Amino acid sequence: MKILIASTPATGHLNPLLAIGHTLIAEGHELALLSGSVLRGRIEAIGAKFHALPDGADYDLRDFDSVAPELKTMAPGLDWLRVALERVFVDTLPAQHEGLQQVLRAFPADIVIGDDMFFGVLPMLLGPRSKRPPVALCGTSFLHWRREDSAPHFVGLPPATTKQQVDDYAAIAREHDRVIYQPVADRLNRRLQKLGVGPLSMQLFESVVDLADAYLQLTVPSFEFPRDMPPSVRFVGTPPIIPNQVAPPSWAHELDGSRKVVLVTQGTLANHNFGLLIGPTLAALANEPDLLVVATAGGRPVEAIPGPIPGNARLAQYLPFEWMLPKADVLVTNGGYGSVNQALSFGVPLVAAGLTEDKADVNARIGWSGAGINLATNEPTPQALREAVRTVLDKPDHRARAKRMADEFGGIDTRSEILRIVGQLAHRATEAALPPRRANAVGALQPQLDRPVSKSRVRSR
Repeated sequence: MKILIASTPATGHLNPLLAIGHTLIAEGHELALLSGSVLRGRIEAIGAKFHALPDGADYDLRDFDSVAPELKTMAPGLDWLRVALERVFVDTLPAQHEGLQQVLRAFPADIVIGDDMFFGVLPMLLGPRSKRPPVALCGTSFLHWRREDSAPHFVGLPPATTKQQVDDYAAIAREHDRVIYQPVADRLNRRLQKLGVGPLSMQLFESVVDLADAYLQLTVPSFEFPRDMPPSVRFVGTPPIIPNQVAPPSWAHELDGSRKVVLVTQGTLANHNFGLLIGPTLAALANEPDLLVVATAGGRPVEAIPGPIPGNARLAQYLPFEWMLPKADVLVTNGGYGSVNQALSFGVPLVAAGLTEDKADVNARIGWSGAGINLATNEPTPQALREAVRTVLDKPDHRARAKRMADEFGGIDTRSEILRIVGQLAHRATEAALPPRRANAVGALQPQLDRPVSKSRVRSR
């Protein structure tokens, strides 16, 4: 099968798609991957054919300011979010769409797989179904679907429990619609009109959830706020970590169980200032003799971590998470969706502090689910961090909740579910393109296609 993966050029979006691509290649499928030039090496390392996005979309989104310089002088708030959405996601849509068409002309894919913010798929989804291959999108962030309590996205609001909260959330949502979403929708629809499709009748982020042939949310149901969801949504767990991308550090032998291990990360996007979380965490736990504090710089030099570095701290530019997470007793994080779900899949409880990008909403789910503590700030104090870490380590509640969530992750065979859904979509497309008699014959060959594959069935083979 020919499969085209399209990724927003940002590490947090690419990482799960690389894991999915790694699985598909291992199954013998031919894979092309469309993304930013800066990510070419990582894409080719899994054996995929790399295609660069055209000018106008070929950015490095690890640095938002390079894409939208005006953001440098804007204070965080509604106007900042509006400009970010317009410049980074709406204005790049035509070039992303053209990139998809260029690849598909040379590589007639049986299915397109993208991430939840690659909006270049929208013209395909809004156009005739017969003119495109199936499209499966992956929820690499919290589920971007409307809530019954009217809370808007990117604010970090937990589910409302009173009528007053519902009323307050509705008022906040109206203001967000006025300042952010209506201007963004107007700008988006002008671009869609030039491409001969649209207009879109719902919010940008929610549209791809509803329109995709399948929307693979990369978590488990209990880490998502309950609500009515469209039939496209499938909870598939978190993709397996690609092994052996990084060797264990020279101090690996010190993680021998004699001390509890606190892992702290600011991910690969919001790690320009290690004084926000890594520095305060090292300071907070410097005098805790029973702890070993491990900090990963997410690809930046460890020398950028502010000192002094305590004696119980160990630093690394990168860490192999498949090796590290089973040894961690708590993860201190700013709320990157991928690392949060990976930690929970290993039963690691969390302490979260982050409000930028999607992190307020991810961290609100950490607090709501009970799998950790949400400090609900961008700049936690060492005292707040120490108290939260000690609470998670010394009391059983959060650890027990994380363990139950790990069991839920363990009940989903992510690899088999993704292969099943991809195969199902491609089969339906093939069947729809055949004359009725041949379509019936093809369908008869795959009677179990719609049945989920359990982990126990895979392991028993």
